[in-house]
Amino acid sequence: MKKFLSKLGQPLFHFFFAVSSAVVGAIVVSWPLLLLFTLLEKTYQTVNLTVGQVMSNYNQLLLYLVWPGQTKLQMSNLPTSASAAAHFADAKNLFILAELVFLLCLALSSYFRNYKKPLKLTQTQALLLMLLPIVVMPFALTDFDSFFRVFHTFFFRNDNWLFDPATDPVINVLTEGFFASCFAVGGAIYELYLARFLLKK
Repeated sequence: MKKFLSKLGQPLFHFFFAVSSAVVGAIVVSWPLLLLFTLLEKTYQTVNLTVGQVMSNYNQLLLYLVWPGQTKLQMSNLPTSASAAAHFADAKNLFILAELVFLLCLALSSYFRNYKKPLKLTQTQALLLMLLPIVVMPFALTDFDSFFRVFHTFFFRNDNWLFDPATDPVINVLTEGFFASCFAVGGAIYELYLARFLLKK
């Protein structure tokens, strides 16, 4: 059991901790990122709302996505089609899963650090895990639209994520640049989480 935890269990633990940290971190940073893109790209004009109204609607969307008790999506100024609502429900399930994994890893990390031995990761293991996103980075940087499509094809069973601006104007606000920035933040958090193990001797 000890050998399993050392050779496989601990790297898997840190991988899931890094991924869930990246997702949670990207969710948190998405709010100021959206505000920035809304101001810079003036996307609020495309939906005939004020900046404050756009952010208020995003608050409603974000609360729905991250809070288990919020079972119905209702944005005050932005209508949502049935297919878009279904996609947001699927995304909510993934977000809640990431949050649960993050909280579990946080609790386990604290427990082992305080009562057992800290869950370690060798420099070689950390480096190998850091290389995983780097493999797809050139593809994501050069053609984010195609990367975004592949990502959704992998994680979702349908094409509900293909929003029609006429029925789901929220897509005019959640631009490609915004999503790309969220992915970049998540990737940076993932890499930084693992990079700290390279500095330990």
